[in-house]
Amino acid sequence: MDLTDVLIIGAGPAGLNAALYAARKELTVKVVTTDIGGQMLLTGKIENYLGFSSISGFDLADKMEAQVKQYPVDFVYAGVKSLTKDEDGYFTAHLDDGKELRGKTCIVTAGKHSRTLDIPGEKEYTGRGVSYCATCDALFYRNKTVAIVGGGDSAVQAAIELAKLCPRVYLVVRSRIRAQEILVKRMKAEDHVEVLLGYTPEEVKGEKKVTALTVRNKADGTLHDISVDGVFVEAGGIPNNSYLPKEVKTNSLGEIMTDKEGETTVDGLFAAGDVTDTRNKQIIIAAGEGAAAALAAHEYLLRTEP
Repeated sequence: MDLTDVLIIGAGPAGLNAALYAARKELTVKVVTTDIGGQMLLTGKIENYLGFSSISGFDLADKMEAQVKQYPVDFVYAGVKSLTKDEDGYFTAHLDDGKELRGKTCIVTAGKHSRTLDIPGEKEYTGRGVSYCATCDALFYRNKTVAIVGGGDSAVQAAIELAKLCPRVYLVVRSRIRAQEILVKRMKAEDHVEVLLGYTPEEVKGEKKVTALTVRNKADGTLHDISVDGVFVEAGGIPNNSYLPKEVKTNSLGEIMTDKEGETTVDGLFAAGDVTDTRNKQIIIAAGEGAAAALAAHEYLLRTEP
């Protein structure tokens, strides 16, 4: 089995920038991933990435990929079932296709996957009115009524996008809106958006497709059925870290705990981006963390390699 200097799990902005920085240090680099771009691919418009006044997530991912592939970085397209550390201090990623990749160091940048609501009807109507990607599916709901569940950046951005297509958009927010102020301001300028603050989703109803979302008023406990054609779940994410060694310390949300250089509680193992306990989940922050983790991995190799 080939031994690479830096094994990177994930190819979102953190993973791609880590690969770029590691390759520029003339380290051998392998990136194992199921896609290139990560959650960037679910973002229709990005306006806060320095250097681009406005760019789609697809286009930004393409540009990052093209820049990284100017260097001898090996991409392996597979999922990771488990990650182990051997007696030599090296890491082995056991892939879902039965193959294995071995690295002197490892950087975990696998991001998060969409959180589900775990309410009746959600699973049954997924793909038949329940969606986890407004960027992907918005056009299917032109001239229809939809509900969005969530109060963060992705939920508010989805409300803005869908308000351009739909006569009525409900934003169901459990407690408070946590999105950037500029996004909230834009959403409030859309006449078609109605914010249901202090409501929780209770059930997705339908026949062959979604016909309603039942919500509960937290103040008085009353239930209300909202007639909708679609429900977009934008309720945050769950870290992709089920394969990690048990020695890796995580917080109560399952996020990998790191220091400011991206070091974890396991020597030689680093992490960056949305999979970590970094407070602000932003593309530019993830990219910066990826660079920091790659530089830390390089310094680690300088200290430990003969």
